[in-house]
Amino acid sequence: MSLATPLALIGRAALGLLAAIGRVALFACAAISHVVRPPVYGREFLNALLQIGWLSLPVVGLTAVFTGGALALQIYSGGARFNAEAVVPQIVAIGMVRELGPVLVGLMIAARVTSSIAAEIATMKVTEQIDALVTLSTHPMKYLVVPRLLAALIVVPLLVAVGDVIGIFGGYFVATGSLGFNPAAYLENTVDFLEPLDIVSSLVKGCAFGGIAALMGCFYGMQSGRGAQGVGRATKGSVEAAAVLILAANFLLTGVFFSI
Repeated sequence: MSLATPLALIGRAALGLLAAIGRVALFACAAISHVVRPPVYGREFLNALLQIGWLSLPVVGLTAVFTGGALALQIYSGGARFNAEAVVPQIVAIGMVRELGPVLVGLMIAARVTSSIAAEIATMKVTEQIDALVTLSTHPMKYLVVPRLLAALIVVPLLVAVGDVIGIFGGYFVATGSLGFNPAAYLENTVDFLEPLDIVSSLVKGCAFGGIAALMGCFYGMQSGRGAQGVGRATKGSVEAAAVLILAANFLLTGVFFSI
């Protein structure tokens, strides 16, 4: 094997990655451009609000409450080594609001909603329903992508806010029920420690993660190959891409909000 072969493989992979990034960027620009132009399909938008928001509450709530409780236990156990058990309320609050709340909600949305969107749109493509929309002079981007994108941008920050609150109360119940904390003092320390920037960053992250989750589901669904294998690859690829992009976006947004 010549020396140029590994370099060619690396170059081919890099070009493929750049081409994929370009396709996603063009798709996102097209989706955003259609958001501000009529018509608006209200029924599809309301259905997307229901699917993304209301039906995601159980998994978001359960994830947040167990994460908050486990976080309180871990902080208490770790803090006991340095006689710093009293910081449990503050660290649970900042950990849930700044990082764990938005990221876990984003990943749950990627697992539940992104996969559902990708499978639904990919199935529509396989069964030629998208072609039927074009025949009926209905733009697929307007009918399939825009309602889901708008719904995710609106409702995922609300899910993040709910997840933050539930996670904090998960830590509260564990701390007051098992670790001997005073309930009133716990809540007072939580409220006093949080700052407006923490809450704003959490909601902004939720908006970004919702947009990523919806866009990846729609993009992979629209790009799906034919047949059952195409639907499966689209579903798997959408979740993988959404999860990686959510974690990358979390890193970038954390740097923007909290860089020193």
